[in-house]
This record gives sequence, C-alpha cells and structure tokens, in this order.
Amino acid sequence: MKKYMDILSRCNLFEHIETEHISAMLNCLGAEVRSYRKNQNIFTEGETAAHIGIMLSGTAQIVRVDFYGNRSIVTVLEPPQLFGESFACTETRSIPVNVIAETDCEVMLIDSRKMLQPCSSACAFHSRIIFNLMKEISAKNLLLNQKIEIISKRSTKEKLMTYLLIQAKQHGSSFTIPYDRQELADFLEVDRSGLSVRRADIHIRAPCVYFRVCIRSDIIHIFSRLSTEKQFRFRIIKLPPHHISP
Repeated sequence: MKKYMDILSRCNLFEHIETEHISAMLNCLGAEVRSYRKNQNIFTEGETAAHIGIMLSGTAQIVRVDFYGNRSIVTVLEPPQLFGESFACTETRSIPVNVIAETDCEVMLIDSRKMLQPCSSACAFHSRIIFNLMKEISAKNLLLNQKIEIISKRSTKEKLMTYLLIQAKQHGSSFTIPYDRQELADFLEVDRSGLSVRRADIHIRAPCVYFRVCIRSDIIHIFSRLSTEKQFRFRIIKLPPHHISP
C-alpha cells in the first residue's frame, strides 16, 4: 500500500488524517487494490453495493443506460476520486449504473460495512472518516444538481452553453473537459450530430459578464486531432459589451 500513500493522502476520505495513520486504517477497513483493463466493468448495474472505490490510477466513467439502450455519462473519475459511496451508505441492493474503466486502471475497494460501523479496535480516526464521507456525499449532491440543471435545458445549444458556463466559473476563461465528441453528447444527453453541426459563433449574455464561445469548423478540426486524448479544449474570451449582439 505504500506506493499509493501520496494519492490516498489527497483523497477527500482521508482529509485531516496523517499519512502514517492511513496504512493502519486501511487494514482496519479491509481495503484491497484491484486492477482493471480498459472497458472492463468495475461496478455493474444490478450488483449489490458492498464497496466504496477510490481511483488510484487511470480513469473510469460512471454510465447509465436506460430501458431503450440510450447511454448517458454521469461523470468521469480520476485519481484520487471516491465513487460508490452513496449506494454503499444506503445499502442499495441493485446499483443503477455501471462504472467502466476508460483506461487501464487501479482501484482501491473498501468494505462499506467496516467503514460505516465502529471498529473493534476503537480506531481513533474512524469518526473522522465517517465525517469526511458525509462531506463527500454532500459535495456529490451539488454536482448532481449541476447535471440536472444542464440536462433540463430544452435545446442542445442551451445544454452546451450551460455546461460551458459552469466550467468557466470553476476553471476560468480557458479549460479542458475530459470528453471526446461522442462522450460529450452522452454527458449532455443529446445526439452527436447535434454537436457536430454547431459551427457558428454562439453569443452568450450573462449578468455583468459577456462571453463569446467560438465553435467553428477550424476549432472542431482541432477537437478531432485531440480526440485520441479524450479531450476538447474550449477557450472562452471575455469581450466588451458592444461586440455582443443582443
């Protein structure tokens, strides 16, 4: 476990817990590390929620597939993110999503029952872990509200612009998102063709701030070259008010 200490010390689950105490806690929690190949399921829809996962290397996607086979990406997981905690805490008998390795990856799985129940050795940091877990679940609820805000928009343009503005508020005027074009369409729950045809400038008027998001054919060409990296690059440029059409 020593080689993972740097990653684990940055995981929100172990916030305010000294690195030297984490190893002993992992033994107490029955933690184990598993490796997964690209496209292999880490959690499968219909399974019982018995573990909480921590990404140690690589990336994974939480994917929901509806009755008609439509695929929607809930989020992308990167080290040292936590996943599966909401299902584990509610003792969900049938997980409603798949967690799929996007690349070859390593994941730490923690027995949720050992985490949520007091340990026999009266571990001094057990209560801190439970507190951190509740904070993480609350933060995920906020992200879920953002996703609902995005997909509740009526048009592809509105969904895309809402998503870009949320990213701009979080990361500034230039940022990278972890999706290729198909994955972005899955995240927004729109057809891929709906994104491909948006070649013209899209003007956005936000309260007290003016943005211009350019999605031209030349930029889409750049997107295509970056598609092997599973990334788009969007640059949002702040413009004077007179440059924005009403």
